[in-house]
Amino acid sequence: MAAMSADSIEFWFEFASTYSYPAAMRVESVAQQYGRTVRWKPFLLGPIFQAQGWGDSPFNIYPIQGRYMWRDLERICAELDLPLIRPSTFPRNGLLAARVACVGHDAVWLPAFVRQVFTANFVHDRDISQPDVVLDCLNALAPDPQRILDAANRADAKAQLRANTEQAIHSGLFGAPSFLVEQELFWGNDRMEQAMRWRGRPTGTDSAG
Repeated sequence: MAAMSADSIEFWFEFASTYSYPAAMRVESVAQQYGRTVRWKPFLLGPIFQAQGWGDSPFNIYPIQGRYMWRDLERICAELDLPLIRPSTFPRNGLLAARVACVGHDAVWLPAFVRQVFTANFVHDRDISQPDVVLDCLNALAPDPQRILDAANRADAKAQLRANTEQAIHSGLFGAPSFLVEQELFWGNDRMEQAMRWRGRPTGTDSAG
């Protein structure tokens, strides 16, 4: 397959999201195949779920759906040769990690940091809400990790994450992972390749009477 001309795709992810884990681990390599660059967009699903009257993940609210999801995730990770341990707490609070990702929105260390956080949660069953865990994910990746962690607790990082979440809602996102290409929305790890191929088409076709 010939590589397409380089352009960007927005990858919207939530650190508590199960399907965001395999998506985050492969999005850069898939984007490279299609000649795209990835724009990493952390956001929070909580406000979106709350607007639908959900106080928890739908995978907890609807146990049958949850059981299917975990088995499905096992199959996906096995196919991708990714390790997976079901977290002892689900969903975990990824707020601090998401704010760190906002601080590093254009930093070279951001993709590796995102993968480290997902690995901490879904491979090592670590509590990613804790500052020491987030700091461990930054260590050896970013210069002055403590400074970055401190910046994540400041008003501008908090405002950026709120703005990202508001933008996600405005763009019609309802789950993670999601991909935006030319304002076209694709939802789910299994829609990644379709999103990468998108080159803009009419939204409908005229039909003869």
